[in-house]
Amino acid sequence: MDAQIIDRHLDQTLRRTEFDDLGERVQGKVRDNYRRDGRRILVTTDRISAFDHVLAQTIPFKGQVLNQTAAYFFKATADLVPNHVLSVPDPNVTVARECTPIPVEFVMRGYLAGHAWREYERGVRTLCGQDLPDGLRRSEKLPTPILTPTTKAEEGHDQDVTREEAIASAGIDPATYDQLADWSLQLFRRGSEMAAEQGLLLVDTKYEFGRTQEGDLVLIDEVHTPDSSRYYYQDGYQERLRRGEPQRQLSKEFVREWLMDHGFQGREGQEMPDLPDAFRTKVTKRYVELYEIVTGASFDPELHPNPEERIHAALVGEPLVATS
Repeated sequence: MDAQIIDRHLDQTLRRTEFDDLGERVQGKVRDNYRRDGRRILVTTDRISAFDHVLAQTIPFKGQVLNQTAAYFFKATADLVPNHVLSVPDPNVTVARECTPIPVEFVMRGYLAGHAWREYERGVRTLCGQDLPDGLRRSEKLPTPILTPTTKAEEGHDQDVTREEAIASAGIDPATYDQLADWSLQLFRRGSEMAAEQGLLLVDTKYEFGRTQEGDLVLIDEVHTPDSSRYYYQDGYQERLRRGEPQRQLSKEFVREWLMDHGFQGREGQEMPDLPDAFRTKVTKRYVELYEIVTGASFDPELHPNPEERIHAALVGEPLVATS
């Protein structure tokens, strides 16, 4: 994507929405949710989060990329696991069935990276009840994919939990947990196969599930996006692993690394640094690159100067004036 287009839209991002006529509004880290008539309207904004904090700056077109990537993978995995999607009326919007979330994130890991590597590096050899052998290197493929569930503590930070702790915390029965764990493995295998076809390695990802008003379990939130997943390039992976060099990756991990390099890990008392415009542009290009690689399609951004106005018009059925 042309950096000049991104630069021109640094001040035309979608920070938040306020649609009083679309129902009850609930704001998440990245998405604004509206509930109405048994449906949930999910507006994916250009906000970006790291270490459970929403950063002060937005990322141009991030919401469009994220929503369209998720839509692509929801469709590509619907034969494996039912999901909540009803329609995608705008690049930033998904209309879904209203669901009650299961308060557990099902994190699948195929390689030793990110949080798992940081824990391993400090001597942890059992993660969420899963034993890890000695002698593994950063970014090395695990003997078999592992499930490392997390749940939310009151302060909002993700907490590693075992199967038993997840069941107790979420208030679900073991059979339900095992069903969701099996779905997570199936989704991870499908995602890994699809990534491999495009020259990528699906390193790790998270899945979230919920119950519909009829009581059915479904996949919710997002699937295999750069916010929920980490990808490595296949090309050069083995050589970089042998040399102990960082892998070339497509994810928002490099945003976390930038923040850590600037003294922020989300800990109490730490001041969140501002993202420079040049870095914001770089982040957009990474997100677009992932979308184009995994889907095999070009990213065609919606360039309306007022994203909130465009989205509202799409949702209430009003005509849009094409703007470029």
